[in-house]
Amino acid sequence: MEERTQLEKTLKPHWVLAIAFGSAVGWGCFVLPVDWLTKAGPFGAIIGFSVGALLMIVIAVSYGILINRFPVSGGEFAYAYLGFGRKHAYIGGWFLALGYICIVALNASALALLGKFVLPGIVKQGLMYNIAGWDVYFGEVSIASIALLLFAYLNIRGASISGKAQFVCCVLLVLGVLLIAGSMFLHPSVSFSNLQPSFKPGVSAWSAIIAIVAIAPWAYVGFDNVPQAAEEFSFSPKKAFKLIVLSLICAAVVYSLMILATAVAMPWQELVHQQSIWGTGDAISGLLGNSGVILLTISVCMGVFTGLNGFYVSASRLLFAMGRAHILPKSFSKLHSKYKTPYVGIVFTCIICLFAPWFGRQALLWVVDMSAIGVTIAYFYCCLVAFKCLKWNSEQKSGDLEDVAPVKKGLTLLGTISSVVFLGLLVVPGSPAFLGIPSWVALFVWVVLGTIVYLSRSKELNQIPEERLDYLILGKSGFRKENRSQSSDLYPPKVDVN
Repeated sequence: MEERTQLEKTLKPHWVLAIAFGSAVGWGCFVLPVDWLTKAGPFGAIIGFSVGALLMIVIAVSYGILINRFPVSGGEFAYAYLGFGRKHAYIGGWFLALGYICIVALNASALALLGKFVLPGIVKQGLMYNIAGWDVYFGEVSIASIALLLFAYLNIRGASISGKAQFVCCVLLVLGVLLIAGSMFLHPSVSFSNLQPSFKPGVSAWSAIIAIVAIAPWAYVGFDNVPQAAEEFSFSPKKAFKLIVLSLICAAVVYSLMILATAVAMPWQELVHQQSIWGTGDAISGLLGNSGVILLTISVCMGVFTGLNGFYVSASRLLFAMGRAHILPKSFSKLHSKYKTPYVGIVFTCIICLFAPWFGRQALLWVVDMSAIGVTIAYFYCCLVAFKCLKWNSEQKSGDLEDVAPVKKGLTLLGTISSVVFLGLLVVPGSPAFLGIPSWVALFVWVVLGTIVYLSRSKELNQIPEERLDYLILGKSGFRKENRSQSSDLYPPKVDVN
């Protein structure tokens, strides 16, 4: 049987925590607070993000269960295969790959947006054209491209280098947020009465909160980077769930602090009515001056860097796992001769993302909004597979696990339902997060493209014996076949490398 290529175990716990937290926060925390105030008001937004974090923790229970049992690259791709076979693995992997790659591109464009605010004289050079109302400058394309190339290089150099860089950037991000929030709250001209009204006028508090909860899968996407890196853990995979929960709690706190720091600068409704290109930047610079701009610039850069780096890791590991399973061309499973990293996936992600800045940020947002469906589908697969694998009680015959865990099984069911609700918020007309027509067009194009790719490879994929595919994806030959005959042994023994 073909030897299975494996990644080196080099990632430390605090690096993995930084990957999850830094990816979950990203640029949106610093660029979009005024948008969230517009949707829900200050406390509506904070409560919405808190509820969203709790729902993500419920979903994370399923991730913790499956990572502990299957610490392999691919994450949801591998879990979909475990529960439902190769076709579902392809569907989950295809949509998730789009989501990860789009977020890499969006983080690079956020860096260009920051440049337009901080150094407009440099970035707004070489106006080329306008797409969907967005002026595309050669200067912003250059900034985004340099960032994409730099982080591709860092990731090719090795997981340890990118892990260290991620941790340092996260530390600087947290320090920046604490300094910004503390300086804003203690400023003599700040009044906490600016936070009134607590919720968006004209809508119920419930509707305001739901409008924010609806974007939780997008806001917190990044914690699911942990299973993509599981094969490279230098520690016990049982720690993964705690790292995910801690990253989500920290992300919720950082989101809340930036919302408050933005809203206290002036009456928040007045800030919203200004319709500034970057309301948070205006609010903080208006009170703190150049020092506030410097702090905010450093924080945004760290958020962008952690997002770029974290999703480079996830995208390349997902492509690596799909290449190793021959679902994508086998070249994706090749490792760098010196650094032992999945460099083909990194280079592929970089090349695709280098096209994105040329289409303008507004056009990119349409694709990113659509890709939220892919991320939500991945959540659904993970939770449903975990639910399928556990037993309510020892008498249950249909359970696929020898483990009797009614509480965990209940949480995985709740996670599955939450995933369906999140998906409904994206696709049901009239919901707060319903996709616009351009996003639906982008989704249709991606589905058609995915169908073409699948049909072109389906013959080869379907000829792979299940025993071999089990080995390539899950690391255990004939695992699913054995499970069908022995329902009590879906999972292999737990692995603890410590």
